[in-house]
Amino acid sequence: TYYLPLLPGSPRKLSPRSVVRGGQDPRNGQQYLKVPGLQFQSPQGSSSGDSGQASSGESPHTSSVINNYLDANEPVSSEARLSRMHFHDNQRKVDYVLAYHYRKRGAHLGQGSPGHSLAVISNGETNKEHHAGGPGDIELGPLDALEEERREQREEFEHNLMAAGLELEKDLESKSQGSIFVRIHAPWQVLTREAEFLKIKVPTKKEMYEIKAGGSIAKKFNAILQKLSSPLQPRVPEHSHNRMKNLSYPFSREKMYLYNIQEKDTFFDNATRSRIVHEILKRTSCSRANNTMGINSLIANNIYEAAYPLHDGEYDSPGDDMNDRKLLYQEWARYGVFYKFQPIDLIRKYFGEKIGLYFAWLGLYTSFLIPSSVIGVIVFLYGCATIEEDIPSKEMCDQQNAFTMCPLCDKSCDYWNLSSACGTARASHLFDNPATVVFSIFMALWATMFLENWKRLQMRLGYFWDLTGIEEEEKHAQEHSRPEYETKVREKMLKESDKSAVQKLETNMTENDEDDEDKLTWKDRFPGYLMNFASILFMIALTFSIVFGVIVYRITTAAALSLNKATRSNVRVTVTATAVIINLVVILILDEIYGVVAKWLTKIEVPKTEQTFEERLILKAFLLKFVNAYSPIFYVAFFKGRFVGRPGSYVYVFDGYRMEECAPGGCLMELCIQLSIIMLGKQLIQNNIFEIGVPKLKKLFRKLKDETEPEETDPDHSKRPEQWDLDYSLEPYTGLTPEYMEMIIQFGFVTLFVASFPLAPVFALLNNVIEVRLDAKKFVTELRRPDAVRTKDIGIWFDILSGIGKFSVIINAFVIAVTSDFIPRLVYQYAYSHNGTLHGFVNHTLSFFNVSQLKEGTQPENSHFDQEVQFCRFKDYREPPWAPNPYEFSKQYWSVLSARLAFVIIFQNLVMFLSVLVDWMIPDIPTDISDQIKKEKSLLVDFFLKEEHEKLKLSDEPAQRSQGGGDRSRRSRAASSAPSSRSQPGSIASSGSQHTNV
Repeated sequence: TYYLPLLPGSPRKLSPRSVVRGGQDPRNGQQYLKVPGLQFQSPQGSSSGDSGQASSGESPHTSSVINNYLDANEPVSSEARLSRMHFHDNQRKVDYVLAYHYRKRGAHLGQGSPGHSLAVISNGETNKEHHAGGPGDIELGPLDALEEERREQREEFEHNLMAAGLELEKDLESKSQGSIFVRIHAPWQVLTREAEFLKIKVPTKKEMYEIKAGGSIAKKFNAILQKLSSPLQPRVPEHSHNRMKNLSYPFSREKMYLYNIQEKDTFFDNATRSRIVHEILKRTSCSRANNTMGINSLIANNIYEAAYPLHDGEYDSPGDDMNDRKLLYQEWARYGVFYKFQPIDLIRKYFGEKIGLYFAWLGLYTSFLIPSSVIGVIVFLYGCATIEEDIPSKEMCDQQNAFTMCPLCDKSCDYWNLSSACGTARASHLFDNPATVVFSIFMALWATMFLENWKRLQMRLGYFWDLTGIEEEEKHAQEHSRPEYETKVREKMLKESDKSAVQKLETNMTENDEDDEDKLTWKDRFPGYLMNFASILFMIALTFSIVFGVIVYRITTAAALSLNKATRSNVRVTVTATAVIINLVVILILDEIYGVVAKWLTKIEVPKTEQTFEERLILKAFLLKFVNAYSPIFYVAFFKGRFVGRPGSYVYVFDGYRMEECAPGGCLMELCIQLSIIMLGKQLIQNNIFEIGVPKLKKLFRKLKDETEPEETDPDHSKRPEQWDLDYSLEPYTGLTPEYMEMIIQFGFVTLFVASFPLAPVFALLNNVIEVRLDAKKFVTELRRPDAVRTKDIGIWFDILSGIGKFSVIINAFVIAVTSDFIPRLVYQYAYSHNGTLHGFVNHTLSFFNVSQLKEGTQPENSHFDQEVQFCRFKDYREPPWAPNPYEFSKQYWSVLSARLAFVIIFQNLVMFLSVLVDWMIPDIPTDISDQIKKEKSLLVDFFLKEEHEKLKLSDEPAQRSQGGGDRSRRSRAASSAPSSRSQPGSIASSGSQHTNV
C-alpha cells in the first residue's frame, strides 16, 4: 500500500475497490489516501517503495486515466461519458488544458515497447510501472536525459498546482511517444478564493433594474427604433437592448449571503473559471526549471506545448443541444447573417472583454462607414452629372483649339495635340470637382465623430460589463514578467555572480541595490535599442528605395514603349497599370516581412511585461506598415511631376531618361487609380484570401503530418474524439494585433486621401461586412479559445486612430491645394478671367516654348505633325520666350502658390476648430450612464442594509423563541437553541467561514 496526500477540497467520492481511506501517515502525520499497488515519490522526494523492482504478483495498469474518483485498476468506459467537457467521472468540469508531447526512453531509437509507463494521479504524483523485461537494457541517451528533465519539471509544476488547490486528470503514457493532455479543474473553494483575490464582480440577489432614458421623447424614439430593428437583432438571450442590468459587487467569501448562488457549478461561467485557472497557472513557479514563473515560461522552454481553455462543445453538432459556441456560430459567425447586429454581450461572455471590445469597435466603425459611403457616392454622382458642364475639360476636348504640346520624350516622341488627352481630362473631373472639398471637410469631422462615439460606447459597455475600477486589476496583470525577460535577468545575474559576491563582501549593499541587480538597466538594453533604431531606419530606406526602383521602371518602360509605333499610343496606361501592380505585390511581401521584423526587434528590446511588449510591437509594426503602404501614394500625390524641369532644361534620372510628368489632366486621376488598386488589392488578397486560405493550408499540413506519423493502437481510445483533442488541432490564438492593424491601415485609406478617391468608404464598407463575419468564423471555428482578458479600452489603438484623424486633415488640405486643380481654377476665375467664368483656363495654364531652343539631339526625329511647329506648349506658369526673362516663373505662378498655402492654413485651422467643437459638444460619458453610476451606489447601499437587516433578523429569531417558557424550559431551550443560533447565521455565512481556511 502506498500513500497519496489528500488535498483540501479533494473529492471524497472514491471507488471502494481501488482506494481505501487511511488515517495518518506515520512518517510525517499528513493525511493520505491509500492506493494499493502504486509506487510513487512523496512530496518530500523520498521514495515509498523500491522503484527499481516490480512487486510480485502485481499486474500492469490497464486504465487509460487515473484520478481519485476512479478505480485505478479498471479501464475507463468512454461509452459511459455524459459530457466531453468533464473529467472521466462525469462530475468535475474541465476548466483548462495543458498539452505536451512525450517520448519514452529509447523511443527515438525506434523501440516499440517502452520501459516505463507514467501517470500523474489527480494529486500530481508519479506512478512508475515496470514491465517485464528489464528497463536497464536501454542506456540513457542525450534525448532521454532532456525528456527526463522535462518530465521532472512537469511533475513539480503539476504538484505545485495541486498545492494551490487545483485538481488534475491526465492520461497514461501508454505509447512510446505521443501527446498527453493534463485536464485541470478548479473546485468551488479555489474559485471563491481567487474571485475574491481578483475582485471579480458578480451579480447580487437584487433583481435586474432598468436604465431609464432621459425623457418621454427619448423613450418613444427608442421604442420605435427597437421595433424597426427587431428583424436585425440576433436571437440570443444575452443580447440586451432592453437596457436592463444586474447590480454587481466584487466577490467576497465573507458576504456570500449577498450573491444569488443557486448552483455552484454554474455560478461562475466558463470564461471566468478558465480565467481564474489561468491566473493560477501564471503565478505558479517551478524550481527545477530555473525558478521560472508561470505556464508561459514553461511553454517557451518546450516543457509544455500548449495551454488553453476548452470551447463549449462543438459548433456544428447535430441535434437541439445548444451551447454558447453553437449559438455564436448560428447567429454571428456565418455569412448568411451578415445583415444582423452582433451579439456583443454573448461575445464578451464567451471570449472576454478584450475581444468583445474589438468586435464592438469594428461594428461601430462599419456602421459609421454607411453615411460616409452614401455621401461619397453622391459626390461621385455629382462629378458624373456635371462632367458635360465642366468648361476646362470641354476646352481640352475641343479640337479647334489645337494646343500643340511639346514632346513627352527625347528623339522618338513627336509633338501632339492636347485634345488627344480628352478622356483623361473628363475622367479627372469625376474626382476633381468642388464637391470633393466639401467631402474632405465632412470626412475630417466624421473621423472626430467616430472617435467620440466610440468613447461613449466604450463607457456604456464598461458600465454594463462592470469594467469600472479595474485599474488595480490591470496593474496586477502587469506584474507578471515575460519568460524572455526572466531569462535575460538570470543570464545577467549568472554573468555577474562572482563579481557581485566580491562586492557584497567588500561593501554593505542595501536591499534596494540588490533589487536593482535583478532588473535590466538602460545599459543592458542599449544594444537592443541601437539595433532597433538602425533596423527601422534601414527598413524605411528599403521601402523608399523600392519606390524609387518602381519610378525608374516607369521611366525606362515608358521610354522603351515610345520607340515602338504600335505601343506608343498606350504608353501611359500600360506603365501606370503595371507599376501599380508591382507596387501592390511589393507591399504585400514587405508587409509580411515587416511583421516578422517588428516582432524580432521588440524581442531583442526585452520588455518586462506582456502589455509593454504588445505596445512596442504595435508601434513598430504600424510605423513600418504605414510607410510601406502609403509611400507610393505619397509619391504620386506630392512629388510626381514636381521636379520635371521644362523643355530645353529637363531633369534627367539617368543619361537620356527624363523624370516622369503628370498626365495633362493632372496627377489626381493617377492618384485615384493608385489608391483604389492598392486598397482593393490589399483588402482582397491580404485580408481575405490570406485569412481564409492560409489557415486552411495549415490545417491540411497538420492533417497530413498526423497521417504520416506512425500510430500505435490504443484500445481505450474513444471513437468520438474528446473536446481537448478537437481544440488542440485548432490554430493557437496569437492576439488581436493583426486584426486591428488591418483595420487601422484601412482607416488611413478612408481618411488620408479621401479627397482623391471619394469611393474609398464604399469599398471599406463592403470589405468590413465580410470582415466581421470572417473574423467571427475564425474565432469560433478555427482558433483555440482565447483566455478571457479584462480591459476597459482598446489601448494604444485609440491613440493611433486619433493621430491618423488629425494627420488626415493636413494630408487632405495638401491634396486639394497641391495635387488637384481646385486652387488654380479659383485663382483664374476670380483674378484673371474676364467674365468670371473658367473660359480660357486651359490656355492660361499652358506656357510657350520656342522649339528652336531644344537641345541638340532631343528634337523629334521624322516628325509627322501636320504643320511646321514654331512654338509648343507645356503645363506650367512661366514667362513666354519673348519676355525679358524667358522661362522664369511668372506672376501667376506666385499667385497660385500663395493661394495654395493660404488654403492649407485656412482649411487646416477651420477643420481642426470644427473637430474640437464636435469633441466638446459630444460628452465622453452618456448622460444616462453617468446618472446611473451615481444611482447604482445608493442602490448598492440600500441593498446591503436590507441584507444585513435580514441577516440580523434570522439570528435574533431563535433568541426570541427561547424567552417564551419557564426557567427549566428556558434553560432547556437555551441549551438546545445555542447550537442552532450559531448554526443559522453560520448557514448564511457558512461558505465564507469554511472557504477562508482553504
